[in-house]
Amino acid sequence: MVIVLAGTVVAGAAEPRLRFERQRIGDVIYETACAFDVDKDGAIDIVSGEFWFRGPTFEQRHRICELKRVDDYYDNFSDYPLDVNGDGYLDLITGGWWGKTLQWRENPKGEPIPWKTHAIDECGSVETTRFWDVDGDGHVEAVPNAGGNVVFYKLIRDAQGKGTGRFSRHEVKMGDCGHGLGFGDVNGDGRGDFIVPEGWIEAPEDRINGKWTFHPDFHLGSASIPIPVHDVNADGLADLIVGMGHDYGLFWYEQRRDNAGERSWVKHVIDADRSQYHDLVLDDIDKDGQVELITGKRYRAHAFSDPGSLDPVGLYYFKIDGGKFRRITLDYGPAATSSGAGIYLWVADIDGNGWKDIIAPGKEGVYLFRNMGPIEADQ
Repeated sequence: MVIVLAGTVVAGAAEPRLRFERQRIGDVIYETACAFDVDKDGAIDIVSGEFWFRGPTFEQRHRICELKRVDDYYDNFSDYPLDVNGDGYLDLITGGWWGKTLQWRENPKGEPIPWKTHAIDECGSVETTRFWDVDGDGHVEAVPNAGGNVVFYKLIRDAQGKGTGRFSRHEVKMGDCGHGLGFGDVNGDGRGDFIVPEGWIEAPEDRINGKWTFHPDFHLGSASIPIPVHDVNADGLADLIVGMGHDYGLFWYEQRRDNAGERSWVKHVIDADRSQYHDLVLDDIDKDGQVELITGKRYRAHAFSDPGSLDPVGLYYFKIDGGKFRRITLDYGPAATSSGAGIYLWVADIDGNGWKDIIAPGKEGVYLFRNMGPIEADQ
């Protein structure tokens, strides 16, 4: 069933509202999702948990694997498409909390059969994994928030640049890295730095063999994964956007420098009234040339124990204007009928209409929000 939604602007803004069509994908309740052309038939498919759903209708599904289930969790805390073995088909990089292992699943060249799972490393319980170009070579590395460490895994490629199915392991900081992980250029030297709840880790010139430097500049708490690095107020300094993955609150931390070059951070409230902002994505959802913050409430992140666990769920994007955030609500209500954001959402143009869509997974279900462009364009 497809439901047409119009984004509701909370803090009255002049920009045109976008129209979205909401579609629930099957009856699955995994907290991760991504989209790519699994079988190379020209249509984008949706992958979530144990299944891939054949595009463009997503009505037909094929099983990828069997996942361990613990209570209402599935041991699948991220999915990312990457041609790991160089055969021309996109595989999946994934990992889970209970399995404690970063893995990749081998695409059987689009055939509707189970995928073989390969271990990359036993890195500890994987809260989720992010994918950033750590060393600046144009290819992403896998960075799990796992084991209290910051470690990244680089796909080893052959002379033609194709994946070999093997990864090299690179340690950034071992120990004392908690719930929360980000990546971006904090100090403006052109190299991406890592963010953890207790500070930022400065990248050396040689990011593979050099020594990373830890700066204990702040205390973010049980932070979101990721922690986006973005110049929120356009002052030329990179700021941090931080959700509380297991509590109330969404904030941004303003970076300031004094005349001596000393760095400090000032905390600002974006939204104090909603809980479990676990996954945050920056992307240009309305094609105005500026990124928006796309996020929402994760439903029952720690079952019933987190503050606000059973509050209504919601999916939002925030306009960012010189340090001011304006919330546009795409969905809001009880988990039985509405969508939150889960632990690993996906933003991409799924249907090829030129507007980026949102795949929002969670324990309440996996939903596709098709972006149909501005409402005014239809009038």
